Amino acid sequence: MDPSAMNMDGSNGLACLTKIEEEAKETTITPLFAIKKDLVVDMTNFDNQNIEPRLSEADVAPGKEILQRNVAGVCIMSNAWKDEQDPSLISFISAFLSSNSFRLNFVSISPDLIFNCGGVSIAFVFVTKWDDCCNVGSFFNRVKKLKTQFARLYVVATLSTKEQNDSFMRSYFHYEMEFGRPAFVPVTDAEMGFEKIVKIAHSRGVCKQQKVASKLKVERKRTVQDTDTFIRVLTSIPNINKHDANSLYLTIGSIEATAKTSKEDIFANTDLSSDKAEMLTKFFQDPEFYLSPKFN
Repeated sequence: MDPSAMNMDGSNGLACLTKIEEEAKETTITPLFAIKKDLVVDMTNFDNQNIEPRLSEADVAPGKEILQRNVAGVCIMSNAWKDEQDPSLISFISAFLSSNSFRLNFVSISPDLIFNCGGVSIAFVFVTKWDDCCNVGSFFNRVKKLKTQFARLYVVATLSTKEQNDSFMRSYFHYEMEFGRPAFVPVTDAEMGFEKIVKIAHSRGVCKQQKVASKLKVERKRTVQDTDTFIRVLTSIPNINKHDANSLYLTIGSIEATAKTSKEDIFANTDLSSDKAEMLTKFFQDPEFYLSPKFN
């Protein structure tokens, strides 16, 4: 700042250039406030800071991958489904997602909800009001279609009364839904239903990050190859005793192989009778038999 800059009788100017009237009179002169760099904002403090799209630690080694410790994700909600719901439910969903570190987006999608959590996408059909007077057939046909489009699909149905539950179960069997494909989750109210949806999405994300599926696969393989497990499973089949199970273990070797072996091969390669060989093949290969009640 020029040291001659000052306020003279209420006007700012340079003292060295301001003319003084010939008729002398009292002049009030006051200094101006300090101005740095000719009004250019000092950005030093701002430049010394930076913002990253994640939380990081100061002692992380250079080049090390930054892993998220908390599983959060995105909830994509169907615009059409949103418009059909009570505003209070949408407000609850928005607040619940926010408190659990999920971002909510509204998009035109086929399912009612899609969660992306931990690198896994899970689709949901969310029935908040079950009414058997509505077009139940179109609902189950929609579920069957979505099942072919999404590897991970869940159907959450709000069944508040026994009548609604009975109606849903009748329709489920009437339209020949396949057990567990997709999984149906009954709840008593919509808020509980959405909480279960978030828990399912969260758990699937955690399982993916911790590689739980591969660990379970190894453990399952180890378990079914165990001799005691083999004998325990085989002797639970009607008319199959411990001697029969040992014979099958020595000649065939695993539960999976036994389940795929034909009646003729079992009869030819073991000392089991024809009736027992037929019982084994029915137990593992005949749906009408293995889905019916059995008494040993």
